[in-house]
Amino acid sequence: MANRGDGPARALLLGGPPFTEELVMWWNFVGRSHDDIATYRELWQTNDARFGDVQGYEGHISRLPAPPLPNGRLKPRPRPAG
Repeated sequence: MANRGDGPARALLLGGPPFTEELVMWWNFVGRSHDDIATYRELWQTNDARFGDVQGYEGHISRLPAPPLPNGRLKPRPRPAG
């Protein structure tokens, strides 16, 4: 890994044992079901405090909006064999 910029860089490495259940991942959200994701999207769109403030976003609005959910239901990703 190299920082080719002029300023300092940050890196975050997350790790741990794999989850024992299948998860649904979409945009910036992780849940256990389509309904979880739909709820998290709604909370994000209404600026719910659970997500905190977004620092450093320089757009013309206060927060990048989540895209619309797809027309079908989101399904969990299968866990890789291993």
